[in-house]
Amino acid sequence: MNTDNDFDNGAESAPADRERPSKKQHLPQFQPHQHFKRLGRELAMQYLFECDIRSSVTEPGTMDDFWTQAEESGEFPDNRVFRRARAFAELLIGHVQANDDVITDYLSRFSEKWDVERMSTVDRNIMKVAVAEMLYCADIPHLVSIDEAIEISKDFSDERSGVFINGILNGIKNEIEQNASGRRTE
Repeated sequence: MNTDNDFDNGAESAPADRERPSKKQHLPQFQPHQHFKRLGRELAMQYLFECDIRSSVTEPGTMDDFWTQAEESGEFPDNRVFRRARAFAELLIGHVQANDDVITDYLSRFSEKWDVERMSTVDRNIMKVAVAEMLYCADIPHLVSIDEAIEISKDFSDERSGVFINGILNGIKNEIEQNASGRRTE
């Protein structure tokens, strides 16, 4: 008879009545152990995605509506992690909106032969959040911003997006690090 301890002690085979998933299962967006910055990045990307789709970045109340929807969805419990994630998301959203021209210019220059407007809306907004972090969040290492963008793309985008996002963001990272005028500021 198998017990829960069989799996903890390195048992090699699962019970015969247990099915193995054939594909990667999509996990819920919020996980209690999830770090607030990861959740904040995801929420920032989702808000920016919504603004892109609705063309409503400057419409009054857009952000309030987004947070109301998030809270009413029941997907995000009202706890410390969510509150910190929301604050971090709002910081990132503010950086992206205030510096959209600069961020879009970086994306344009490093996405050779690929117009920014033709990019997947999800990928474009994942990268905008990452570039904003690299430019304006001095406490976050550039490689962390890139790794997080790739991980978020695994949950929200196409399986090939990670390679595309990695290539563009690494080019941007290298320029920011080499260019004295590209120093990050708070």
